[in-house]
Amino acid sequence: QVQLVESGGGLVQPGGSLRLSCAASGSFFRIHDMGWYRRTPGKERELVARITSGGSTDYADSVKGRFTISRDNAKNTVYLQMNSLKPDDTAVYYCNSRISRITTTGLTTTDYWGQGTQVTVSS
Repeated sequence: QVQLVESGGGLVQPGGSLRLSCAASGSFFRIHDMGWYRRTPGKERELVARITSGGSTDYADSVKGRFTISRDNAKNTVYLQMNSLKPDDTAVYYCNSRISRITTTGLTTTDYWGQGTQVTVSS
């Protein structure tokens, strides 16, 4: 079994910062892309940022210049540093990771999701 465990959400004032972490645990062969998505009530889940196993990154236009995604491959962990937070950043943030496992049928690649962590930006 593979699990993604998130931490670091909370309440912060506009202009403040938070750092989210997501650690993958369990038995797997390889972790490919890792990323962060977010969802607010009434909206579709949207990509915030993602990072490849080689370190290439991609960001939503709304967070460019304010958020930074990084990963520590030795710890199987992805981070999201969020600076200059705005009320519009309020959402549940979900960690996502594409992971390959060796199963009885061969190599299987699956997208896994964390449980979500609430980020609230409010004065």
